[in-house]
Amino acid sequence: MNAFLAAVLTATAPVVLAALGGLLCSVSGVFNMALEGQLLWGAFTAVLFSHMTGSAWLGVAGAVLATTLYALLLSVPAVTFRADPVVVAVGTNLLALGLTAFLMRQVFGSGGTFSSPDLSGLPTLAELGLDLPVLGPQSPLVPAAFLLVAWAAWWLGRTRSGLRLRGIGQHAEAAESIGLRVPAYRHAAVLGAGALCGLGGAQLALGNVTLFSEGMSAGRGWVAVVAVMLAGARPWLGLAACLLFGAAEALGFRLQGLGLPQQAADAAPYLITLLALVVAAATRRKVRTV
Repeated sequence: MNAFLAAVLTATAPVVLAALGGLLCSVSGVFNMALEGQLLWGAFTAVLFSHMTGSAWLGVAGAVLATTLYALLLSVPAVTFRADPVVVAVGTNLLALGLTAFLMRQVFGSGGTFSSPDLSGLPTLAELGLDLPVLGPQSPLVPAAFLLVAWAAWWLGRTRSGLRLRGIGQHAEAAESIGLRVPAYRHAAVLGAGALCGLGGAQLALGNVTLFSEGMSAGRGWVAVVAVMLAGARPWLGLAACLLFGAAEALGFRLQGLGLPQQAADAAPYLITLLALVVAAATRRKVRTV
């Protein structure tokens, strides 16, 4: 049971971090569909900097910085020039997919998957002296992801800046009329989402495994987008949706061990998550109309 719960947390953490970033953008009034590309870019740059420096933590720092800068590709057109954020996000997702594949061949000299003995993965909590049940096999970024959800729930509901961000998302004109700098808040939200996707990508590439493969975000960013749509401004509900995906992915690994074809096992987490989220959304809509 502990092994299954540990697998759930491992699978959930990257999605939670991406979803949290998307939620902050959504609260500010910017719909961020670029999470898939940013998560992939974070994974690639984490491996790149870890390989270059020999340090997993420098890999994490590099991924956070690089993905924050990558988020400018959404922030500047969508916030400064008021371009359609959905169209811009689709472009940045496609760019990340092509750019990471191109840079893999240019930097590492190979396509498909890159792994090296020189590549440093993140240590586990057990290796750091915290051999706790379920959490012991995790990297420090896993509990950090859940703590960030708690922080976001507190910040959005209890602090002046968090309430201002919510007010901007609900009525930008009214916020501007009292002197709030709406574009500055929205830029901060989009760039913050980039930083969180950098953390998520680092966990995916250096925590869950120690490698990079083309397209390794594998739809997790889209799951995060769906979680944001379901959660609204409620981080805990977003966490629940991400945990559902993590449980479904962990179950998919178990099903492979029982002889289920790999393709079916790979698809199972997404099908289960999609079905559950559709049911949850339909239930919420029914409650609203009663």
